[in-house]
Amino acid sequence: MKRTIPFIALAILLALPLLGLSSYAMHVLILAVMWSVSGMAWNLLGGYCGQVSFGHAAFFGMGAYCAGLLSHHFQASPWYGFLLSIPVVAALALIMGLLVLRLRGPYFVLATLAIGEVMRVTAENLVPLTQGNLGLMIRRTWVDKTAYYYIILALGLMTYAIIKILTESRWGYYFVAIREDQDAAESLGIDTTLYKTIALTISAVLTGFSGAFYMNYMGYIDPQVVFSLGDISILTIMVVMVGGVATFWGPTVGSLIMVLLAEVIRSIPQLETAYQTLFGILLIVIIIFLPNGLVGDFHKITRLFKKGAHA
Repeated sequence: MKRTIPFIALAILLALPLLGLSSYAMHVLILAVMWSVSGMAWNLLGGYCGQVSFGHAAFFGMGAYCAGLLSHHFQASPWYGFLLSIPVVAALALIMGLLVLRLRGPYFVLATLAIGEVMRVTAENLVPLTQGNLGLMIRRTWVDKTAYYYIILALGLMTYAIIKILTESRWGYYFVAIREDQDAAESLGIDTTLYKTIALTISAVLTGFSGAFYMNYMGYIDPQVVFSLGDISILTIMVVMVGGVATFWGPTVGSLIMVLLAEVIRSIPQLETAYQTLFGILLIVIIIFLPNGLVGDFHKITRLFKKGAHA
């Protein structure tokens, strides 16, 4: 039965656009899948390898600008941004790795956060290239959202497959060994800097894909949006924390909950400006009562429902 669940879930996801959903419902689904891609990418580095990054907005924004700049300056299809983002984002990740991967704990966290902010300020000031805070606008390829849904779904399935293959390979064992005890891993002959760099680079490229899709889907970006600490980096972390760190399905579950919750909160005028505060409260509750996330602590949830049924 467990083996058939992924195929049933895939069939449902493929069939959703055929149910005649509204444009708004499709928009919510597209955002949920997009954030699951970013969450899965972050989970490889932060969940499996134990390197908590607050700078993934740098990769997301760079992927978005790869698509936007191609269209704005060269009149090329912004979809080529996916291809351009691979070497550009990988190079940024390698540079970032040289600067921060030898740091540990809060020093690593602060260094990644700083790099994300450096990228935002740089994009704001490179006005001839990026148009600064005026932002970039492109013509969207389609008005209907169905094509965008299937594109991001394909990207999500590809990301899931890459993460699953990597984490179940020898590299995955090295990542977990580094997360559990880096000194012990080094004593066993594992080149921790090398494998942290691998995890960072793959995580960055996948996050860049998410950013490139965002540019194509939204049609507009500016540095305050795509390099945002709160709306990109922290939201990505919250998606993983709510769903479950170092779990395959955690980022998907977390993204669905976070996107739906954000839409509900924004629909209530009295709460519209307080959605980040409510997200923070949710995260605190999850950490206290379900430290492994909804997927990681699913057995706890089922146990509570069983007790309630027998009471």
